[in-house]
Amino acid sequence: MQVFIVYAHPSEESFTRHIRDHFIKGLESAGHSYIESDLYKMNFRTDMSETEYLREAYYKREASVPADVIAEQEKINSSGAIAFIFPLFWSDAPAKLVGWFDRVWTYGFAYGENRTMKQLEKGMVLCSAGNTMEYFHRTGIMGALEKVMLDDRLFDRVKTRELVIFDGTSRETPLREQNRASHLERAFQLGAQCGLPSIP
Repeated sequence: MQVFIVYAHPSEESFTRHIRDHFIKGLESAGHSYIESDLYKMNFRTDMSETEYLREAYYKREASVPADVIAEQEKINSSGAIAFIFPLFWSDAPAKLVGWFDRVWTYGFAYGENRTMKQLEKGMVLCSAGNTMEYFHRTGIMGALEKVMLDDRLFDRVKTRELVIFDGTSRETPLREQNRASHLERAFQLGAQCGLPSIP
C-alpha cells in the first residue's frame, strides 16, 4: 500500500523528524511505499487567497483550484492511507498544517456533493509532545485533539483512524531519553502495521 505522509516541522534537528524516519523504516520493512509532503521544505502556502475563500464560502465549483492544492489532492487519491506527523504547538497542529487543511480540503473534493476524494483505508495522526499523556487526559486536550483531528479533519474520509501522541519528550522530563527510545520503536511498529485496522 502507498502511504501519503504529510510532515510539518520547521527544524531538521527535531525529534519529530526521527519519528518520521522510523515510521518510514517501518513502512518499508512491511513492503509499503510512500510519498511525502514536507510542508516547511516545500514552503507550502498556508494562507487562503480571497478567490479560494469565495470558492469555499459560496461553493463556487467553477472557480479554479490552485495548482499546488491540486498536487496535494492527487497525492491523496494515489494513496491508500495518509499519515500526519507533526509536533503539538499550543495543543494543536502547527499553523503550516492547519493551513494545509484550510486549502486542500476543498469543496467538491473533501466535502460537499459529489466529492472526488477517495475514501482512504487508514488515517494516522502522529504527534510529538513535551507534556505527558496524564496531562493531556487531565486537561481534556486529548479529547479535543481526537475531536478535531479524527472526527472533523479525517471524519469519513478514511475508514479507520488513529491518533498517537509521543509524549514526555521535554528537556525537563527526567525520563526523556527513555521515552524517546520507546517512541522511536513505536513509530517503526506503526509504520510496519500501517495496513492493519485501528479505530473505526
